[in-house]
Amino acid sequence: MKLGIFGGSFDPVHLGHLLVAQAAIEELGLDRLHFIPAAQSPFKPETKPAPDAVRLQWLRLALAGKSNCEIDAQEVRRGGISYTVDTLRDYAKRFAGAELFYLVGADNVPKLNAWREPAELARLAEFVAIPRPGGIAPVFPPPFRGRRLRGFPFAVSSSEIRARVKAGLPIENLVPTAVAEAICAAKIYL
Repeated sequence: MKLGIFGGSFDPVHLGHLLVAQAAIEELGLDRLHFIPAAQSPFKPETKPAPDAVRLQWLRLALAGKSNCEIDAQEVRRGGISYTVDTLRDYAKRFAGAELFYLVGADNVPKLNAWREPAELARLAEFVAIPRPGGIAPVFPPPFRGRRLRGFPFAVSSSEIRARVKAGLPIENLVPTAVAEAICAAKIYL
């Protein structure tokens, strides 16, 4: 079995995330892709994401009907700072024998050895770099093994979407329609 793990704040989930998911499923031959929203990024301790329940609702809306994708809220349930190594240990235990692929932004690849327990991370999963439009191909630092998604690079970020909402600008072509409606109704980023 081939399992993909896509961690992030998903604050909010957007079409770039969904394009990455589709590319990963196709290019890696994944049986399932698990979206794992973080409770709190260790690299952004000053940033407080939208409430957990709201981000989970947006993910449910964005993934409705996608039978090969699911949401795993374990990091949200654990609370505190989310460490990838804890999540990968859980997957290695629950899905013994499965090939694990962890999706990571290409800009984070050079920093992987600064993550908690990098040798254990490298042992547990193959890392897959998500390219940014116009970005260079990342070089994985030892001991990491990895590859780059060819995918569908899409120049959008969650921070850009939050800024657009705050400025009263439309987001309908950046997030799924149901998510755009939920963001407007929640008035989270105003």
